[in-house]
Amino acid sequence: MNNRLPPDDFEDINEAVGEEWDSETTPYERIRRVIAHTYIPVSAGTVAENARTSPKTARKHLNTLAEEGFVVTATGENGGTVYRRSPESLVVEQAADILEHVSTDELVTRIGEMRDQLNNYQAKYGVDSPEELTIQQTNQTLAERDSEQGEINAETIREWQTTRRNLAFANAALSIANAERFVDGDLSSTDENIPA
Repeated sequence: MNNRLPPDDFEDINEAVGEEWDSETTPYERIRRVIAHTYIPVSAGTVAENARTSPKTARKHLNTLAEEGFVVTATGENGGTVYRRSPESLVVEQAADILEHVSTDELVTRIGEMRDQLNNYQAKYGVDSPEELTIQQTNQTLAERDSEQGEINAETIREWQTTRRNLAFANAALSIANAERFVDGDLSSTDENIPA
């Protein structure tokens, strides 16, 4: 005997979950949640559909979020406004998450380690970035078709890019921690323990 639910029952479950989301949240909360995971420009109608609200309501809340810096707007292909999550809000969110889980002292240590790792990549491969390494490797491959030079594997490129991105987020977190100390009045002008 088969106890599986037929496809129609799954659709009913999805609708029930959606209705529960509607009843437990405001349109603003749903729109903010949808746009928080939107990294390519989309229309207010698309956001409205995903947030289970009207395009007019979505547009109103998206414009508010744009004023707050959480959303950036642009003109779409058809002349309408399109919306996506702002890179700045993502950086601040990532930095806040780092500060929640890592002490400032540990963060300074990790930043030093990541800088060392990036310097090692640069010294080993003789270029400043993973993109330059890819270009250099491609050019060498085209120039020397019979070259026996080993290819740099994709994992090395990814690790270099990831380390660079993580360093940027860590630096942002450290900058926020320093700024918060200034705002709170805890940092004197002679404090040399935290790098700028």
